[in-house]
Amino acid sequence: MSEAAASTFVVLYRWRIKPGTEDRFAAAWAEATQQLLARGSLGSRLHAGNDGCWYGYAQWPDAQARALAFASDTRHDAGMRMRECIVESLPEVVLTPVSDFLQPLPMPVTGKLATVTPATGMLATDKG
Repeated sequence: MSEAAASTFVVLYRWRIKPGTEDRFAAAWAEATQQLLARGSLGSRLHAGNDGCWYGYAQWPDAQARALAFASDTRHDAGMRMRECIVESLPEVVLTPVSDFLQPLPMPVTGKLATVTPATGMLATDKG
C-alpha cells in the first residue's frame, strides 16, 4: 500500500433510513460531499446494504483535515435534509486502511457526480 493511502483517515457512517426517502437522502449526501470536497475531503461513497442499512464511506487526508472541514461546515441544509430521512444513526467507525485495491467508479464525460440509483442499482449522473 502506498504511504499516502496508509496515512489517510477514513470514517464509516451507518444509518437506517425512512422508507421512501432514499433518493432524497442520497441527493443530500451528494450535496454535502461536494461541499466537503472543497474543504479538503478526498471524497465519499454511499451504499445501500441488503440488510436495510445505508453505509457512507468518507476519506480524508487526516483527522485534522476532517475536523477543520466540519468546523467550517456550511452544508447545514444538506445535513438537515439527511437527518429528516434518518430513523437511526449508528455510531461512526474510524477505519485504518491496511490494503487498498478499490478502483475508482467510472465518471461520466461531463464530470458530473456519478451515483447509483438505489431502486435499480444502475449508474446515473447528476443532472444538476
